[in-house]
Order: sequence, then C-alpha cells, then structure tokens
Amino acid sequence: MLKKFINILKYALAAAVCFGIVSVTASADAASLDNTCKGYGQGREVDENNRPVGAEMFNDEMSEYGGCAIFDDERKIVLTFDQGYENGYTTPILDALKEKDVKAVFFVTGDYVKRNADLVKRMIDEGHVIGNHGMKHSSLPKLSRDEAVDEIMSLHEYVRNKFGYEMKYFRPPCGEYSEQAVALAQELGYNTMLWSFAYKDWEVDNQPNPTEALERISGAAHGGAIYLLHSVSATNAEILPQVIDCLKEKGFEFGLPNINN
Repeated sequence: MLKKFINILKYALAAAVCFGIVSVTASADAASLDNTCKGYGQGREVDENNRPVGAEMFNDEMSEYGGCAIFDDERKIVLTFDQGYENGYTTPILDALKEKDVKAVFFVTGDYVKRNADLVKRMIDEGHVIGNHGMKHSSLPKLSRDEAVDEIMSLHEYVRNKFGYEMKYFRPPCGEYSEQAVALAQELGYNTMLWSFAYKDWEVDNQPNPTEALERISGAAHGGAIYLLHSVSATNAEILPQVIDCLKEKGFEFGLPNINN
C-alpha cells in the first residue's frame, strides 16, 4: 500500500510539471550533470493499464528536470506532431483537428517556421500549442553548452519576434537526450516533452497501410498518452478523423498541457 501511494505521488508530480501546474527547479546546475547521449523509445512493454513502461521510466528519471513522456491521467490523450518539413499534409491535418474540435501540439524546427509562416500562424490562431524542436534539429548532447543554448533559444526568439508567441515545450531532436540536456532546457524555461506512443510513419515513400495504422494507434490507447505523429505522413492525414472518433468512442478525451501562452 505504501509503495502504491508513493507511486501515485511520483506520477502526480510528473504530471504537474508537464502540465505547468508546478515548476521544479533542478537541484544542480545543468553543466554538472551527466551528458551521456540516450536514444528514447517507449518500447513495447506495457503495464496493466496499457501504459508503456519505458515512458513511465523516463518520467521517473527526468521529472526532476521538467521532463515527461506520459501524463498521470486516466482519460486524457495529447496529440503531438513533429514538423520537420512541409509535405502538403499539414493543412488537411489542421482541417481535421478543427472539424473535430481537437487541439494539438506542433513541434517545429527553424527551417519549418521560416518556410511555412502561414501554417504556423494558423496553428497559433486556432489554439494549438507550438513547441520547440530545435533551430537546426541538432542532438543536444552532441553540442557544446553554448551551442545547445543557441539551438533552443535562437528558435525561441525567432518565434517570439515573428509571432509574439512564447514556446514552453521542447522535444529533443532525434529523440536523443541526456540528463544535462533536459536540465538545460529547464534552465531556459522549457519542459521537455517526449511521447508514449509513436510508430513508423515518417518514411514518405513507405507509408503504413491506413487500416493497419488505425488499428495500431487505437490499440495502443492509454490514459495520459502523448501521441507522436509526423505531419509528412499521408496515412496520418487520411486516418486522423477516424483516429479521433475511435479514441473518443473508447472513452478518451483530447487535451493540451496547461500552459500560459
């Protein structure tokens, strides 16, 4: 019973950090922390509630520094899209989200923002959250501290100056992170958001079968899920309305991290 209570408190704290309810300050300066590069993946192992164990382990390790890969919520699902480059599918994705009255998080790179200002403005105007995916999509643990700061803050300042928008969430490029990188992002005012579901949707010349993709996405549903989808995917654009309907039928609801833009 005591162990269960401790786990509840642990996941509640991680969720509070992710949703911006509380702010946690790292106990040590980021420069003194381990900078070993780790490649994130939620893995296939799940608990009794279909929640990926790998995502929960990331929370255990990184919630102290504002990192999160899954929320402590029985019903809510957060949709996130990584915007590396434009492939013509962001508009139908935004159309589907608008039709279904669902908000999402879009993690943008510097090149994407500079080439697609109208789409980014539409995301903001329609109430979606814009997240920082790095100016050059560079792996933070492989950069010097100054380079890592520039990777995050040069894009932050560009988006703020261009759109009057303050980004609050950082997604590590390539899913590569370290304790030092997550803590550095926190020092810069960011929470690091990874994911608890992703699938191979980014290869534009080898797209998943829509029926199989829908089954896989819906079958992986779990409370507190952070879904990672790529907007370059024709399959994602095609099945998104069905995905939303299917997950709602399962009793889930869609939401956003609670931040002040």
